[in-house]
Amino acid sequence: MGLVAASLLSMWVVYDHPLDMPEHYVARMHEVLANGESVATSNVIVGGTLDAVRSALPPGLACIPRYPADDPNIVEVWL
Repeated sequence: MGLVAASLLSMWVVYDHPLDMPEHYVARMHEVLANGESVATSNVIVGGTLDAVRSALPPGLACIPRYPADDPNIVEVWL
């Protein structure tokens, strides 16, 4: 059935003004596959502020702070 059926976990990665949308905060939905690979989907939330993006995320998610090794534009991940 495709990517969604094969995924083990969906997550939203929140970015602070990424290179492809430098005027916005952006959340991109990723699917984690059975092999551990993370694949970005076409689901994107765009906002002028971090709070605007956070408020548009689906309810019931938990926030994971960024890791020091993450890309500098990553703010956090929501699972």
